[in-house]
Amino acid sequence: MAEPKHWSPAYVGIGSNLEDPASQVRAALDGLAELRDSRLVAASDLYRNPPLGPRDQPDYVNAAAGLLTRLSPEDLLAELHGLEKRQGRTRVKGDHWGPRIIDLDLLVFGRRIIHKPGLNLPHPGISERNFVLFPLCDIAPTLAVPGQGIVFQLAQQLGDEDLQAINTQTRQRA
Repeated sequence: MAEPKHWSPAYVGIGSNLEDPASQVRAALDGLAELRDSRLVAASDLYRNPPLGPRDQPDYVNAAAGLLTRLSPEDLLAELHGLEKRQGRTRVKGDHWGPRIIDLDLLVFGRRIIHKPGLNLPHPGISERNFVLFPLCDIAPTLAVPGQGIVFQLAQQLGDEDLQAINTQTRQRA
């Protein structure tokens, strides 16, 4: 009999600024709850914020989710991309900060540090983006982001300028 894979904690950033963004984020959370070999254990509040890239696009709605998973980082990322596709996202090369129906970023996977094509952990720029850190702080304030610091401290250093909590009913814990 094969030895069972161990459970690893993983954190996902969720964002949308098209087609009723709050509903898109909630649909993504529902999709995360259904991922194979994974359990959704926490979901943050929703936050509205201006876009990071070009300003001629709608504001974003962002959230964060905490998972326990038996998937590898690569397989989890593939599942996230599949969920994006099912929600209607088409990935276009060079459309790095443009508007999108849904964006799912693998932020942190255990204590792993990975730098290879298509997968960087922790997610690049995590410690510079309050729209990532504040939702993450809702569900994992003491999480140590490998090589960067503790989520709560990183969030406090950035402040919450331009962030607006828009829903405090989303958060859930297992």
